[in-house]
Amino acid sequence: MLNYLLIALGSAIGGVTRYWASGAIDNRISQSFPWGTLFVNVTGSFIIGFFASVTAPEGRWFVGPYARNFFMIGVCGGYTTFSSFSLQTLNLAQDEEWLYAGANAVLSLVLCLISVWIGHVLAGALNSSKGA
Repeated sequence: MLNYLLIALGSAIGGVTRYWASGAIDNRISQSFPWGTLFVNVTGSFIIGFFASVTAPEGRWFVGPYARNFFMIGVCGGYTTFSSFSLQTLNLAQDEEWLYAGANAVLSLVLCLISVWIGHVLAGALNSSKGA
């Protein structure tokens, strides 16, 4: 139970941080391109990669499972799910599972874009039937 509470707390921290960081970047640079989201995805991927390696069993720092889950699943997951995707793809590549790493990258991009488009279309249909 404690593990779930720590993950939820980490997720809240990560989500608030994502909202703040993305908004701060977008407000300072431009809103014509999602610079804030790109910043969050890139920094989140760096952070989870660094933390996963430095706290691995052979890593420099010992971090217990609750603290790893709090930070990696909670904070990084709340900050950006792209960080988890990036770490999993890197692990596949490091294991020389090139086909799986490539498939994960391509399928994730294509399927997420299709999913967001389908969600947009369905919501548009629902919105247009609002007055009916």
